Amino acid sequence: MTLLLNRTVLTELLEPDACLEALRAGFLASGSAVRPLRVRTDLPGPGTATALIPGLLDGVPAYTVKVNAKFPTANPALRGVVCLHDLATGELLALLDSATVTAYRTGLAAALGTHALARADASTVAVVGAGAQADLVIRGLRRLRPVHDLLVTDREPARAETFAARHGGRPVTRSEISTAEIVVTATWSREPVLHGDDVAPGTHVTSLGADEPGKAELAADLLRTSRVFVDDVALSLEMGALGNAGLDAADAAGTLSEILDGTTGRTSETEVTVYAPVGLPWQDLALAWLAFRTTRSGTRFDFLA
Repeated sequence: MTLLLNRTVLTELLEPDACLEALRAGFLASGSAVRPLRVRTDLPGPGTATALIPGLLDGVPAYTVKVNAKFPTANPALRGVVCLHDLATGELLALLDSATVTAYRTGLAAALGTHALARADASTVAVVGAGAQADLVIRGLRRLRPVHDLLVTDREPARAETFAARHGGRPVTRSEISTAEIVVTATWSREPVLHGDDVAPGTHVTSLGADEPGKAELAADLLRTSRVFVDDVALSLEMGALGNAGLDAADAAGTLSEILDGTTGRTSETEVTVYAPVGLPWQDLALAWLAFRTTRSGTRFDFLA
């Protein structure tokens, strides 16, 4: 029997503190010998198809395969499933709504990176792109540090107003985000939304939008004058912030795993730091396994009947 977990059930199961701990443990775990893959193809029309395989973590007796349809003008823009399989037999243990899993793992992993790289006293946060992933970044970040002032901007002012009201912030114009000590960008943009002169010395920037070829939230001049951290250097060169801006492996200051284990990180109060993840398959497994182990609800379905 396969457990079906929809958005309603998942939002009840995925408690942010537990998710943060599962993601932190995953970044600190030894890497799998199997290379993570993100397979993406354009479709006829406005959408793309993406698969992330395989999600593997030491100590977890399961693996994930995630299949997404991305249609930026649709609502929701991302639809698909995370398939959770038994590692020993291949049994399909669960199907989970991928939009929910993706928002939680992307946003909360970004909160970990943001907190680890931002100055200890940074408490003014700006959000560019008031969607589900930014929502989880703020929810996670508030569990890790105080956020005293939240500035929100979006190409749709009504979305910025709703987001700001939900999180106790205030909608602002794009020019006002230069006052923030932490900036989170979470857009579909293929043109830079931040340049070097948009951020002050000591600012930390987290960019969530560069997760496929051609998407570039941060201008090359900002990246070249910052210390840039990623989740996986090879993937960032292939389809993330580094490659999309014409940078190479030498421009990466390190990975989030290296930040969390103390190998690297911010080195001064005045440098600009950037965390620009692509997203790794094991993150889907970390939260899918957490949900599967804790659920007391959900529909069960027999695909072999």
